[in-house]
Amino acid sequence: MGNLVEAATAEVVVVVRLRHGVVGETKRVCHVVPIPERGPIPAELTALCGEPILPAQAEVLDRVCGMPCETCLARSSRRNCYWLR
Repeated sequence: MGNLVEAATAEVVVVVRLRHGVVGETKRVCHVVPIPERGPIPAELTALCGEPILPAQAEVLDRVCGMPCETCLARSSRRNCYWLR
């Protein structure tokens, strides 16, 4: 016997950064972006900080590198996320 804990389904998230030339270098921070687990990628994604991101203007990273978006990191720590690798 033991305790039964009900867990919510984790969402899939990726780390993205806007491509070189889309914004200035100081704005190229790593954002945490939830994506649909199934189906097509939407035409516009929204980072956890609220920043709208067009998939064609972003690069998916395999880790946080460079400057992270502090708001995305703070909000991701409060969520149940499955990190896509």
